[in-house]
Amino acid sequence: YCGGVAGRCPTIPPPRCTSRPTVSGSVYNPTITPELIEHSHAPLDDPWLTAPERPVPVVLGVGRLVPNKDFANLIQAVALVRQQRPLRLLILGEGDERPRLEALVQRLGLSDAVRMPGYVTNPYAYMRRADLFVLSSANEGLPGVLIEAMACGAPVVATDCATGPREILTGGQYGRLVPVGDSTALAAAIVATLDHPQPAEQLQERAALFSAERAVGAYLELAQQAGITRGH
Repeated sequence: YCGGVAGRCPTIPPPRCTSRPTVSGSVYNPTITPELIEHSHAPLDDPWLTAPERPVPVVLGVGRLVPNKDFANLIQAVALVRQQRPLRLLILGEGDERPRLEALVQRLGLSDAVRMPGYVTNPYAYMRRADLFVLSSANEGLPGVLIEAMACGAPVVATDCATGPREILTGGQYGRLVPVGDSTALAAAIVATLDHPQPAEQLQERAALFSAERAVGAYLELAQQAGITRGH
């Protein structure tokens, strides 16, 4: 993700994401910064997300267009949801999978419902305004993009892939988890979350555990504990 969207932004520093906790089960490398939250409130020019009245919900995916992100699964899930209700999908990012994904969109008759605008300079403004963020990956480390979406207040759905989403979402407490590659389960989770979204405040509180401020405090505490241990 970092190299696929925000990595080319001239004004937003790349998210400091990590593939694993720095200290197992206790301290995470910082992902959320005050600058990220500030950028999420920046103006956005997008007809789907900034219309005075939004007639159709918008699902957001963010990441490099590569096989392990499995955006094909997300597109197929959106097609299933659209058999029941209107829905739109925005995928931010670029990569070698673009031709295959565009062909899938065409084949499923979703040309008016799926957009892939490529790299954007500020994905966080999209995250704050989306009705739902979906992580459809087949595998991850500790997916910073999922934490960032939560920090922006977006309800989330994620695949229960190895590793990261289950830990971030506390086993599904902060967002529904679905089996990897199961577009039917993903579609059901999308519908359920749109109908009953998690309160933004709860998501932001959970994401704050991955903030730079909290990480600095935790590192200082560990350093103090280490000093006390060495002193004894």
